[in-house]
Amino acid sequence: MSMRFAPTFMCKQKLPLLHMPNGGGIDLKILHRPQKEKVVVVMGATGAGKSRLSVDLATRFSAEIVNADKMQVYQGFDVLTNKVTDEEAGGVPHHLLGIIDPEKDFTAKNFCNAASRCIKSIAGRGRLPMIAGGSNSFIEALVEDEDSKMKSKYDWCFICVDVALPVLHSFVSERVDRMVEKGMIEEARGMFNPASRDYSKGLRRAIGMQELDRYFRIESDEEHRARLLEDAINDVKKNTRTLACRQLEKIKRLKHVKGWKIHRLDATEAFLKRGGSEADQAWENLVVAPGTAILNRFLHSHASSGSLFFTANNLLIPPAAARATVAAAAIH
Repeated sequence: MSMRFAPTFMCKQKLPLLHMPNGGGIDLKILHRPQKEKVVVVMGATGAGKSRLSVDLATRFSAEIVNADKMQVYQGFDVLTNKVTDEEAGGVPHHLLGIIDPEKDFTAKNFCNAASRCIKSIAGRGRLPMIAGGSNSFIEALVEDEDSKMKSKYDWCFICVDVALPVLHSFVSERVDRMVEKGMIEEARGMFNPASRDYSKGLRRAIGMQELDRYFRIESDEEHRARLLEDAINDVKKNTRTLACRQLEKIKRLKHVKGWKIHRLDATEAFLKRGGSEADQAWENLVVAPGTAILNRFLHSHASSGSLFFTANNLLIPPAAARATVAAAAIH
């Protein structure tokens, strides 16, 4: 998938302030402390809006997005894997999206190697690396990778877009119906191999492949096949809901066991609006605005303590309001 580069304001890494000890003079140690490059991670359960939020934030902070969805790395099958479309990408460059042969395995180690190169390249061009995706095992492997020392090499900001589970479950079920309308069954048929029942490798691991196996194999009357298809679609919905629960449990573990500071943005109200201008406004107010405030604080953590925070597109946020928004968004 080709991505267009949109002209955006370039983020710059800022030097830390000079520290003046109580006794006077300059603490020279601070002069030799290098400023770490910064990386943002947008996390959340499937269907919660990670792709949308990452694009919204990327357009405000001159970021490039590194895909962290283990199924979206594969070439083709855009409906089955819910890849972001060109229109949804909004001109924001995306990396590790649709690049791997569907028959090949792409491991967490493969992801670490590829993502670390992307991060270095993006930061080296003065832009902000933004990891976005629901494969938390990949994200954890990248951050905790001992070989590349990513955790100590970069400053990390973790943002989790969250939706109340009953609301999210309803949404993902409806999304599966839309995927079917867009051609998910036909895409899955393209990967179906009647000589194999192995769904443990490559793109065959994607939800939708194994669930449709029986439907693809049975040659019988149309009524029977229709029932098999309905059962398969219901299984896709159920397994997608199960995936969402597992993803949330992993995020909680990263916070409580690994000690990651993860900022939570609650998008439930926006989802309850069920589309339209009211839903878009709720998304902007409840998700994008606090997310912008969080990144302002993160990116300018070594900036001067002036009266204003600056976003990449020169929006101004009074510090008191920004602090209140950030505090409200932090996971507790």
